[in-house]
Amino acid sequence: MAPRARMVTDMATPIDATLGAAGLARLMAWLSPAFPVGGYSYSHGVERAIEEGVIRDGDTLRDWIEGALLYGPARVDADLLRETWRAVSGDDADAFAHALMLGEVMRGTPELALETRQQGESFLTTVAASWPHADMPHWIDRIRSESRAPAYPVSVGLAAALHGIPRESVLPAFLQAFAASLVSAAVRLVPLGQTVGQSTLARLEPAIAEAAAASLTRSLDQLGSAAPMIDLLSIAHETQHMRLFRS
Repeated sequence: MAPRARMVTDMATPIDATLGAAGLARLMAWLSPAFPVGGYSYSHGVERAIEEGVIRDGDTLRDWIEGALLYGPARVDADLLRETWRAVSGDDADAFAHALMLGEVMRGTPELALETRQQGESFLTTVAASWPHADMPHWIDRIRSESRAPAYPVSVGLAAALHGIPRESVLPAFLQAFAASLVSAAVRLVPLGQTVGQSTLARLEPAIAEAAAASLTRSLDQLGSAAPMIDLLSIAHETQHMRLFRS
């Protein structure tokens, strides 16, 4: 098992100082838009938010994603990733099973549950096949024994722990990928220009760093979100007549 990484709360610490070139390349590959998890088919409620006029431009898109990062589903995902990483690094099967359960139930709507379940299964399947690790079959067997589908952050946390990628590196990378996926959806739907989309993503950097740092200092007792608009619009999206995305 990979040794537990020292907790670092200063998010200005260079990622490659603890990660190394090979680990950085691996993390970039896993969280790339090209990685086959089907992320392009989900908007995480953005499609309905645009339909309702809640997201209209770069500023409103930034506000939406910032809320998801600091108070909404991305906050939950960051904590689930952290807890999974901790459980796997410590070879704690019970803590892993608990994180697996939380990943399944901490979803506000069926569409959001489908999104994380499908991406989690696809991610784990691809990593296990392309970046094999001697301990991966043990953890996959544990997942199967619980009769649960792994949520996306649980799968990422599992792979990162096994391959020795520190929490301090994987958390901001995971949250940046989350934000980039929503920006990509909005660029296609509003529509926004590519430059506006990238400018929006650049302005989200402080929120991404804040969300990652906050996750490192929270306890599992603080797991939860307070972004009901995302859930409400996700529910409305289920019956939207014209839609391009699955969530």
